[in-house]
Amino acid sequence: MLFHRDRPLSPFAVDHRKSRGRLLPEAASPTRSEFQRDRDRIIHSNAFRRLKHKTQVFVEHEGDHYRTRLTHSIEVGQIARSISRILGLDEDLAEALALAHDLGHTPFGHAGEDALDAQMAAFGGFDHNAQTLRIVTRLERRYAAFDGLNLSWETLEGLVKHNGPLVDAKGKPIGRYLKHGIPGAILEYDQKHPLDLSTYASAEAQIAAIADDIAYDAHDIDDALRAGLFPSKDLREVPFLAALIYEIDTLWPNLDEGRKGHEIMRRVITRFVEDVAAESEARIIALNPRSSDDIRRADRPVISFSSSFEPAEKELKAFLFRRMYRHERVQKLRDAATEIIENLFLRYMASPQEMGEAHVDAPEDEARLARRVADYIAGMTDRFAIQEHQRLFDATPALR
Repeated sequence: MLFHRDRPLSPFAVDHRKSRGRLLPEAASPTRSEFQRDRDRIIHSNAFRRLKHKTQVFVEHEGDHYRTRLTHSIEVGQIARSISRILGLDEDLAEALALAHDLGHTPFGHAGEDALDAQMAAFGGFDHNAQTLRIVTRLERRYAAFDGLNLSWETLEGLVKHNGPLVDAKGKPIGRYLKHGIPGAILEYDQKHPLDLSTYASAEAQIAAIADDIAYDAHDIDDALRAGLFPSKDLREVPFLAALIYEIDTLWPNLDEGRKGHEIMRRVITRFVEDVAAESEARIIALNPRSSDDIRRADRPVISFSSSFEPAEKELKAFLFRRMYRHERVQKLRDAATEIIENLFLRYMASPQEMGEAHVDAPEDEARLARRVADYIAGMTDRFAIQEHQRLFDATPALR
């Protein structure tokens, strides 16, 4: 008898009872759906816990209230569940994908990823989506019967393709992978458990991706205001935000900056969620899908911002890029983080034993060693990377 409740979903939702299964077959759980099980395995993984001490924008020791990768992932999960509920999709799958989407990120946010990718340029590069796949299929070592988490096909598909197809119908890389090709980790796994790289992912996976954008847009405003990178009045440079600020000022003309920042953030989330839900519903009605495979075979995403909101979202991102991500204070953190990652990579390549006893017998092949070093560095938290640099070098850049 199943104790989890199977509520009616839309015909185009992913049905856990019709899952394509796991690489290593397992008996069904009597109390959880396949995607609830995936979500729980993700939450209990070492990689998920490490997100607590990984940078979102500000290094975690700068303050207790700034987002980390962990709090960001939880917030993405909340938004993904909300949109999935409105559209009658599987909330558990959307949440599992939202919680796992950043597992492959390095310490120090995108600065760390850029630095590690540069060091790995001669060895296939570094891609955080591919690293997430490595973590959930190989690097997590908690279960007696397998390496990784042995997640369902639908969850793995969503992790790899949530931003769209990776190749065209002829197998040629497209989009972000057009220049450098598909990461080896994805190709390797696809050979033994094909993920249909030429199609879109499920609607649930598309929701996780757009929920990530919404969370970034809203919460980075909150963190930037908290850090004092700019005052809330400067947000009026973005017409979409100017309208929200006018609404807030009309209701509460003397509201303090802290509360005003939160009121802006919650309105950004609400407006974007409502817009995505309405636009996605319209696209789904036009497509008239009868199954989740119809969503996958569509010629465009079914989950999207509307044509009227998409420019607003891009304007907001452009503002944050100028005023936050390229702020002198944030750039200083990026420069320091880049130096730390570069130094660690080169030291571990020269002396693999510095990574601990498990790495004393380093592979003779330089490319395999480089990938092992990348795995080790990518798994670090901010503070462990700093501690390692302090242990191995006489001086460590200040991350503040």
